[in-house]
Formats: sequence, C-alpha cells, structure tokens
Amino acid sequence: MSNSVRHVLGLAAGVLLPPLAALALMYGIGELTLSYQRFLHVSVPGLAGLVIAAVLLAFLLGSRLSPVASLLGGLVCTVVGFVPVVELSGVRVLPDEVFTGVLGLGFRTLLYTWMLLVLGVALLVASAFPSRWRSVRPPVVTPGHGYGGAPYGPAPGHPSGPQGGALGGPAGGPLGGPVSGPGGTPPGPYPSSPGSEDATRPMHRE
Repeated sequence: MSNSVRHVLGLAAGVLLPPLAALALMYGIGELTLSYQRFLHVSVPGLAGLVIAAVLLAFLLGSRLSPVASLLGGLVCTVVGFVPVVELSGVRVLPDEVFTGVLGLGFRTLLYTWMLLVLGVALLVASAFPSRWRSVRPPVVTPGHGYGGAPYGPAPGHPSGPQGGALGGPAGGPLGGPVSGPGGTPPGPYPSSPGSEDATRPMHRE
C-alpha cells in the first residue's frame, strides 16, 4: 500500500472513528453514572459502551493506521476540551443542552472533569511520531553465501579445481583431494602416515 493511499484511508477513519468513540464514551459514562445513582448497580450496556470506545481509540492510536486519523480526532477533542477554560472567563460557549439524557450527562462529565482535553492531547501526541508518517514496507531478503548453496561459483579467495569448479565440488575430489583416473583405485578413507607400516609390522628378535 502506498503512503498516499494510506493517508486517504486514515482521513476516512479520522472522520468516522473519533465521533463514534466519543459517543460510545459519553453513553458509557452517562449510563454507568445514572444506574449507580438510581439503582446502585453497574449497568452492562454502560460497560459495553466503554469497551467499544476503548477499541475504537486503540484503532486510532495503532501504528499501522495513518496518523491523520488520530490527528483529526485529537484536534476536535482538544478544541472542545478547552471550552471550560474559556467559560471560566465568563464567556458562554456551548448551549445548555448540547446533548440530552444519558449522552448529555456523559458529555458534561467528560468536559468539566477535563478528561476530553486529556484525550485530545493524547491523540495529538500519538500523531506526532515521525515513524507513523512513513510508509511501511516489507523487508527485502537478498541471498548471500551459504543461502541455499552457492549458485554463483566459489567465494572470493576460495581455490578452484582444474575445470574452474571449487575443490570439493564436481571437478575436485572429496574435501579437495585428488581424483583418480580411469582404472585407478579411489583413495582410502584414511591417509597413510609415515611409519604406519613399521607400527603394524611384527617385531623380530635376532
């Protein structure tokens, strides 16, 4: 996959995944908060919303996905996360009811506990790594000496036989030894050493 195609897919993921992750996170937090306040028990749908949000965020932070996705999500979350800072100066930025019900409770919890700002900064930092912007290419394996034999002849400095082959190959004898001619006897498996006959000859007493 080329780098341009990878960034185009990252742009599409950046448009789709961050809003879905934010909605799942808001629903999970709001549902868990309401169920605990009303019934004093943990809501299973609320936990499922948090798990879905975590999975979507993991895809955004993954190294294989283009950092354009996490960059777009990080910019949106960071801008919205700075809303409480502006509202502290007395300027009303968001209307009272941006989201209603469970989503509204989850959104206000994320916004006014500064968790949305933390999430946005984390996504921006994850997009700043240079290795994520480079294309991923598989490693190229080149055969060398000893890789499946030596199809390109003997290595430099290796002695060759009379027909250009390496000693120990078809043109040479085993382990670089001589090759016997027609009618000759092949050399024995063990070379004879000087004095071997004297060592095996029986001693005669005079």
